[in-house]
Amino acid sequence: MTQDAEQNALLALLSEGHGGVLVTIKHDGRPQLSNVMHAYYPDERVVRVSLTDDRAKTRNLRRDPRASYHVTTPDRWAYTVAEGTAELTPVAGQPYDETVEELIRLYRDINGEHEDWEEYRAAMVRDRRLVLRLHVDRAYGIPRRGAGD
Repeated sequence: MTQDAEQNALLALLSEGHGGVLVTIKHDGRPQLSNVMHAYYPDERVVRVSLTDDRAKTRNLRRDPRASYHVTTPDRWAYTVAEGTAELTPVAGQPYDETVEELIRLYRDINGEHEDWEEYRAAMVRDRRLVLRLHVDRAYGIPRRGAGD
């Protein structure tokens, strides 16, 4: 398998589900791990995650934007770790601002339609939500057997 084919096979695993582990770097240099939901946008090579402004992972990313994201198959034999640089949107400030619009797109891509979008918009502002865009620079792991062959 060529290096490009292996990268593509590894990145494909990001599109197979929506759950993973976000790894950020704590102030003391140790990793901080968080189970999160994501959507992967292969055309952009970006993993998007909804974050809350007051959480450790958000503070860590503001201080050091390097992050890793780990996903695995249900049988845990294949996995991908996507490494990249975090970009954070502004915190949602108004129900119809750009951050809330991106949060709605992210919600739809993970969960489908919400039963009350007005409540969702208000909750995003109330909860001080923002979007992490993890720009994937490199991936490593073990691709699915037969992937890219």
